[in-house]
Amino acid sequence: MQLVKLGKKGQVSLPKTILRQVGICGETSLLVDITDDGAIVLRQAGVYPIEIYSDERIASFLKEDMMPPEQAAKIDRALKK
Repeated sequence: MQLVKLGKKGQVSLPKTILRQVGICGETSLLVDITDDGAIVLRQAGVYPIEIYSDERIASFLKEDMMPPEQAAKIDRALKK
């Protein structure tokens, strides 16, 4: 266990040895939680980029998902058997 000091602005610096042990580097987002007994728990947050699709991009997805008419007819015949 290592001792850290709370700064005037409420900031805490975590020792590099601790960060290396848990695989955290750079500017990483952390989740902060408090347990019932008052312990402060930090967990690495999973932050993933998102893409907001334009109407054109959505239309291209829908076009790719469409089944060719001949394949749809073949499946329809197989289901009627």
